[in-house]
Amino acid sequence: MKIMVFDVPAVNGGALSVLNEFYDQYKMDKENEYYFIVSLPELKEQDNIKVLRFPWIKKNWINRIYFDNFIAPKLIKRYSIDKVLSLQNIIIPHTTIWQTVYIHNSLPFSEYRFSFLKHRVLWIYQNILSRKIYKSIKKAKEVIVQTEWMKKAIINKLHVNESKIKINPIEISFKVKKYFVKSEESYKTFFYPASGVEFKNHRVIVDACLLLQEKNICNYKVIFTLYGNENKHITKLLEIIKKNNLPIDFVGSLKIDEVFDYYTKSILIFPSYIETVGLPLIEASLHKTPIIVSNCEFSAEILKNYENKFTFNPFDSKKLANLLKQFIVG
Repeated sequence: MKIMVFDVPAVNGGALSVLNEFYDQYKMDKENEYYFIVSLPELKEQDNIKVLRFPWIKKNWINRIYFDNFIAPKLIKRYSIDKVLSLQNIIIPHTTIWQTVYIHNSLPFSEYRFSFLKHRVLWIYQNILSRKIYKSIKKAKEVIVQTEWMKKAIINKLHVNESKIKINPIEISFKVKKYFVKSEESYKTFFYPASGVEFKNHRVIVDACLLLQEKNICNYKVIFTLYGNENKHITKLLEIIKKNNLPIDFVGSLKIDEVFDYYTKSILIFPSYIETVGLPLIEASLHKTPIIVSNCEFSAEILKNYENKFTFNPFDSKKLANLLKQFIVG
């Protein structure tokens, strides 16, 4: 059987992890033939895997729309594909063959709704582009999600048959080399590995730090994996941090080994309020790292059996400040 795997959006982060997971799984399957359709990732071809790269897709949204509607259907015909696995939340249009769609974007199913005036791009995605995801879920023969809460959210919103949705939890293959080390320094260092998208909620950490400053608590450090120029929202936060001389460092993008090292010597803060899984929660829990996390459906499911966690409302900077204070002075 010939199976074509589409994942042109994947470049880094969780999306790339999902792509690599399926690649590692399928290269062991010698009974079927696979065609991986990607943009920038450089996957190595195998005896049973052919990789087709289209870097030009990432230049702009027009290229992406053109590819999805014209190039992708032609590829299916050209290689006489039997089944399609779309890892990009939407099915491939203009084809009647069997399609499985992997849904790992939780924005369309979030209870939190964005304002058009304040968050135009997120509003458009949540209210307009999400329709393509809904349509894809209904048309696909099979739907794959990462968590139980996502399955329930899809069923409740779209009323699709429960048997159509399969849960495929993220598999963590790395071996932990070193666990969290208790020390005065580690309890005063807080780490948040996340992009600059607004729902990652860096703002609540900055507000909590301002509250700590009012109480003359400054003997701690917060690490953001940002550069400071990601978007207007992050640029504004950086101005507030500099103006108030807050102990928050921007260290930029880190290699995975560097991230794992931080789990051994700092507390993970994870205030994001829109996630499907929240990969750092899994990684940190495996390192036995204390976790300060927003009390959302995704975190409740991922950390349900993890005791070393401390939850707070993601919009309550006072509660977060109190949790930070407990580590810093306790």
